[in-house]
Amino acid sequence: MLRLYRCLLLLYPADHRVRFGKEMVAVFQDVHAEATAKKKIARIFFCLRETTGLLAGALQEHLRAMGATPVWLPIPTRRLFMRSEFRFPKATAVLMTIILAGVVMAIEKGEGIVASLSASPHFHFFPGVMLMLGVVYAAGVIGWAILFAMRRSGVHRLETSADQK
Repeated sequence: MLRLYRCLLLLYPADHRVRFGKEMVAVFQDVHAEATAKKKIARIFFCLRETTGLLAGALQEHLRAMGATPVWLPIPTRRLFMRSEFRFPKATAVLMTIILAGVVMAIEKGEGIVASLSASPHFHFFPGVMLMLGVVYAAGVIGWAILFAMRRSGVHRLETSADQK
């Protein structure tokens, strides 16, 4: 299968092979090693998926190298929104914009809540926050003291393992 993979890799444009060829082969070898431990039907699907992925990828890279816009292929590809020159999928910008809009809406709602509570004479924000921080700090100190007493913290385990070597 590795020989077939290397042959199909020759279908990619030369500059793409130079930039990504070794990495693609290394990743394929790792995944192929995992696939050999599976059942025969899983290995067949693995071979088909990798073969169609290489053929579709080679066609897309050739089209991209010629300056053509990416076209829809009837062959399923694993990286729908990925391009070799981008580190993140195109959908990342859209998702980050949606998350930003959600954060802005949450801030606006929070400001509305604070405004409605601050109008009340019985609202005391600062003492409540200080009490909460004090309780959390005390819990952390108690947890650290217990771990220190039991000698189970990560620092102590690293010290003992380094001493044993």
